[in-house]
Amino acid sequence: MRIVSLLPSATEIIYALGLGEYLVARSHECDYPPEAQSVQTITYSLIPPDLPSRDIDRVVSETLMTHATLYGLNLELLQELEPDLLITQALCNVCAVSFDTVQEAVARLSPRTRVLNLQPTTLQGVIDTFQQVADAAGVGERGRTLVEQFQERIERVRQRTRDRLPVRVTFLEWLDPPFACGHWTPELVQLAGGMDGHATAGQPSRRLDWHEVVEWQPEAIVIACCGFTVERTLQDLPALERMPHWRELPAVRNGAVFITDGNAYFSRPGPRLADSLEWLAEQLNLVAWLREQRHRAYGVLPGRR
Repeated sequence: MRIVSLLPSATEIIYALGLGEYLVARSHECDYPPEAQSVQTITYSLIPPDLPSRDIDRVVSETLMTHATLYGLNLELLQELEPDLLITQALCNVCAVSFDTVQEAVARLSPRTRVLNLQPTTLQGVIDTFQQVADAAGVGERGRTLVEQFQERIERVRQRTRDRLPVRVTFLEWLDPPFACGHWTPELVQLAGGMDGHATAGQPSRRLDWHEVVEWQPEAIVIACCGFTVERTLQDLPALERMPHWRELPAVRNGAVFITDGNAYFSRPGPRLADSLEWLAEQLNLVAWLREQRHRAYGVLPGRR
């Protein structure tokens, strides 16, 4: 089997299923596991490199309004490879080559390549993609094993956090301008023992009016910028720190601002969402413990659910 992956999350699923040797091309953003980086790339970004976050947001918005694409696909390489299976998505044109572009390219191939469209919007949807990839590649049993292992990790976190008073969370997927989290991330926040005041599970991320954050008074602020490493995210942190009443927020006063690699974790609907959940649960557990200590110091205990 010859597989082409246009999604970082699909590439991670492929390797988790033990199918890495069949991957013949990947997107330019597929960087995990490390051995995937030795596979040739078949896509490229049309966004100018090193743009500030606000300019990236502007370019993306303008491009999508004109129905243009943000990524290119190497059609010559695709025709040369003649893959049996190509994995892509139609959910978000910001995240990968547009689905229409893929369909047009595959229509020129002979024999016809099977296109698997992954577009999860919820945590269960993410889990379902593990089995979809496994079935498409003819390794259904491996898919069931991966699903079981993933679900077991989720359940262990759920058991640890289920009796704890939720921590008020503001989870940001972009800083300049601020965006709330979306899709599966609100579910991860809840499983980790938190409650996000700005997001709805299964819905896309959205631009935040800062007064919403001020009114919510989050006990924890979690930052996982879509497609950004921690180092790149830190470049935009001053824009957030200049927001009105930033230093007055409980999360900031108590040192509960957490930054992680959105490129590696929460943004990608793949097996490492279990790592994301476990990391988040650790941070929120610390916030909840410190909250309880403060309440004890003042002779008041927080309630339970």
